[in-house]
Amino acid sequence: MNKNKKMIKKELTNEQIGIKVAFNTVMVNLILTAFKFFAGIFGNSTAMIADAVHSLSDGLTTIFVMIGIKLANKKPDKEHPYGHERFECVAAIIMSVALFLTGVGIGWAGIQQILSDNYEEMPVPGIIALVAAVLTIVVKEAMYWYERAAAIKINSSALLADAWHSRSDSLSSIGSFFGILGARLGFPILDSIAAIIISVFILKVAIDIFRVSVGKMTDKSCDDETEGKMREVILAQEDVQGIDLLKTRMFADKIYVDVEICADGLITLHEAHSIAHTVHDAIETEFPKVKHCSVHVNPVDLPDDSE
Repeated sequence: MNKNKKMIKKELTNEQIGIKVAFNTVMVNLILTAFKFFAGIFGNSTAMIADAVHSLSDGLTTIFVMIGIKLANKKPDKEHPYGHERFECVAAIIMSVALFLTGVGIGWAGIQQILSDNYEEMPVPGIIALVAAVLTIVVKEAMYWYERAAAIKINSSALLADAWHSRSDSLSSIGSFFGILGARLGFPILDSIAAIIISVFILKVAIDIFRVSVGKMTDKSCDDETEGKMREVILAQEDVQGIDLLKTRMFADKIYVDVEICADGLITLHEAHSIAHTVHDAIETEFPKVKHCSVHVNPVDLPDDSE
């Protein structure tokens, strides 16, 4: 009996999954940051020290993600009767800004190094800095897939943004690797060129995350494919004779639906309510992201005013 109880795993809520993943990410970032600072200082590598600062920023922004997930999963209250999901979008926007600034910083540092033209005075990095770069690439790429899988599972835009932040650190470490390797082989300019190229990719990811998050904050409608499937589900319900109106709006990662259906105008109010309730349940069952569905019934054969 006790053995069977131990085998039964308690299902974690989306909030618990998000917080657990974010916490694990913070801890890994702190350990990795400490090692990179050590490698950068004792390995005589400014690129690795800059990379360590990037990892530190990852840890700090992940804390924002934890706060965002915690707030987003709060139950509706008097001041926020529709819930708190948009707090997660706020966290994702903060993440995108941090990612954008990181990209600008990496790119600008690369440009400054090229313009300075003093590569002969740069010290040659040690082998430990090269090892730190390889380790960072492996660890941060693994963290990207770890966070990405959790973000998709719990439908968290903030956690997905943080996953891309982890990948940006992996990409910047690729630049650090080739820069350190190039410096050890006598071609220090490779560090600057790689940094600029990587910064472009980081900036694109930051802009994409910002655009999607702002769209969710401004009541953007669902895509045409989702609305098309909703129409099919609604029309498949018994006694629904047509759809006069279908409106959707994104509320963070959730969906609100307003629909006006057509039904026989001679049926009773109880029958009309039953049809509306059937449509409501079908939409919320078929589309898990739908937080609320409002259904209005219009009569098909409304009599003329003269009658």
